[in-house]
Amino acid sequence: MRHLIIGVAVMAFALSAAAAQNAAPENYESWRLHTPTFPSTGGNGVVIGQYYPVIDGAKCKTDFTATLADGTVYLNTVEFDAVPAQGGILCTNGKWRARDGSSNGTTPYRVFFKDGVVRGSS
Repeated sequence: MRHLIIGVAVMAFALSAAAAQNAAPENYESWRLHTPTFPSTGGNGVVIGQYYPVIDGAKCKTDFTATLADGTVYLNTVEFDAVPAQGGILCTNGKWRARDGSSNGTTPYRVFFKDGVVRGSS
Protein backbone atom coordinates (compact mmCIF):
# COMPACT_ATOMS: atom_id res chain seq x y z
CA MET A 1 0.00 0.00 0.00
CA ARG A 2 2.83 2.39 0.89
CA HIS A 3 4.42 1.87 -2.56
CA LEU A 4 1.08 2.65 -4.18
CA ILE A 5 0.78 5.94 -2.23
CA ILE A 6 4.35 6.93 -3.11
CA GLY A 7 3.73 6.01 -6.75
CA VAL A 8 0.58 8.12 -6.87
CA ALA A 9 2.41 11.06 -5.28
CA VAL A 10 5.26 10.79 -7.81
CA MET A 11 2.76 10.59 -10.68
CA ALA A 12 0.87 13.65 -9.39
CA PHE A 13 4.13 15.60 -9.11
CA ALA A 14 5.14 14.62 -12.66
CA LEU A 15 1.76 15.66 -14.05
CA SER A 16 1.85 19.02 -12.24
CA ALA A 17 5.41 19.66 -13.48
CA ALA A 18 4.34 18.85 -17.06
CA ALA A 19 1.34 21.17 -16.75
CA ALA A 20 3.56 23.99 -15.48
CA GLN A 21 5.87 23.57 -18.47
CA ASN A 22 2.90 23.73 -20.84
CA ALA A 23 1.32 26.76 -19.14
CA ALA A 24 0.92 29.84 -21.30
CA PRO A 25 3.73 32.37 -20.89
CA GLU A 26 2.98 35.52 -18.94
CA ASN A 27 1.56 38.27 -21.18
CA TYR A 28 3.48 41.43 -20.27
CA GLU A 29 1.23 43.57 -22.46
CA SER A 30 -1.66 42.74 -20.11
CA TRP A 31 0.07 44.51 -17.20
CA ARG A 32 -1.21 47.89 -16.04
CA LEU A 33 0.30 51.04 -17.52
CA HIS A 34 3.29 52.06 -15.43
CA THR A 35 2.82 55.21 -13.37
CA PRO A 36 5.62 57.04 -11.56
CA THR A 37 3.77 56.70 -8.23
CA PHE A 38 2.39 53.40 -6.91
CA PRO A 39 2.10 51.37 -3.68
CA SER A 40 5.29 49.56 -2.72
CA THR A 41 5.38 45.80 -3.33
CA GLY A 42 6.57 45.59 0.30
CA GLY A 43 3.28 47.01 1.60
CA ASN A 44 3.03 48.79 4.99
CA GLY A 45 1.62 51.94 3.38
CA VAL A 46 4.90 52.78 1.63
CA VAL A 47 4.42 54.75 -1.59
CA ILE A 48 6.99 54.63 -4.38
CA GLY A 49 7.37 57.92 -6.25
CA GLN A 50 9.33 59.57 -9.04
CA TYR A 51 9.86 56.13 -10.63
CA TYR A 52 10.93 56.83 -14.22
CA PRO A 53 12.82 53.76 -15.50
CA VAL A 54 15.00 54.03 -18.60
CA ILE A 55 16.83 51.38 -20.58
CA ASP A 56 20.60 51.83 -20.51
CA GLY A 57 22.27 49.04 -22.49
CA ALA A 58 21.70 45.73 -20.70
CA LYS A 59 20.17 47.48 -17.65
CA CYS A 60 17.06 49.45 -16.74
CA LYS A 61 17.61 52.12 -14.09
CA THR A 62 15.86 54.83 -12.15
CA ASP A 63 16.18 56.88 -9.01
CA PHE A 64 12.99 56.93 -6.91
CA THR A 65 11.53 57.89 -3.56
CA ALA A 66 9.97 55.65 -0.93
CA THR A 67 7.60 57.57 1.33
CA LEU A 68 6.52 55.97 4.60
CA ALA A 69 3.05 56.39 6.08
CA ASP A 70 4.48 58.93 8.56
CA GLY A 71 5.77 61.10 5.68
CA THR A 72 9.45 60.14 5.94
CA VAL A 73 11.00 60.09 2.46
CA TYR A 74 13.92 57.88 1.46
CA LEU A 75 15.94 58.41 -1.74
CA ASN A 76 16.79 55.22 -3.62
CA THR A 77 18.09 53.82 -6.90
CA VAL A 78 17.04 50.60 -8.64
CA GLU A 79 18.73 48.65 -11.41
CA PHE A 80 17.22 45.76 -13.38
CA ASP A 81 18.47 43.36 -16.03
CA ALA A 82 17.05 44.46 -19.41
CA VAL A 83 16.18 41.40 -21.48
CA PRO A 84 14.39 41.06 -24.82
CA ALA A 85 10.91 39.57 -24.35
CA GLN A 86 7.72 39.39 -26.41
CA GLY A 87 8.95 41.99 -28.89
CA GLY A 88 9.94 44.49 -26.19
CA ILE A 89 12.31 44.82 -23.22
CA LEU A 90 11.56 43.28 -19.84
CA CYS A 91 13.25 44.85 -16.83
CA THR A 92 13.59 42.06 -14.27
CA ASN A 93 15.72 40.96 -11.31
CA GLY A 94 15.58 44.41 -9.74
CA LYS A 95 18.08 45.39 -7.07
CA TRP A 96 17.59 48.64 -5.15
CA ARG A 97 19.79 50.58 -2.77
CA ALA A 98 19.41 53.66 -0.65
CA ARG A 99 21.38 56.52 -2.19
CA ASP A 100 23.06 57.14 1.18
CA GLY A 101 24.22 53.49 1.27
CA SER A 102 22.22 52.67 4.41
CA SER A 103 20.19 49.78 2.95
CA ASN A 104 19.56 47.65 -0.12
CA GLY A 105 17.47 44.76 -1.36
CA THR A 106 15.60 43.22 -4.25
CA THR A 107 12.18 43.89 -5.71
CA PRO A 108 9.63 41.64 -7.40
CA TYR A 109 8.40 44.67 -9.38
CA ARG A 110 9.11 44.43 -13.11
CA VAL A 111 8.73 46.86 -16.01
CA PHE A 112 8.00 46.09 -19.66
CA PHE A 113 8.79 48.47 -22.55
CA LYS A 114 7.23 47.94 -25.97
CA ASP A 115 6.38 50.32 -28.79
CA GLY A 116 6.78 53.39 -26.57
CA VAL A 117 4.44 52.00 -23.89
CA VAL A 118 5.72 51.24 -20.39
CA ARG A 119 3.87 48.73 -18.21
CA GLY A 120 4.47 47.68 -14.61
CA SER A 121 3.80 44.38 -12.90
CA SER A 122 1.43 44.41 -9.97
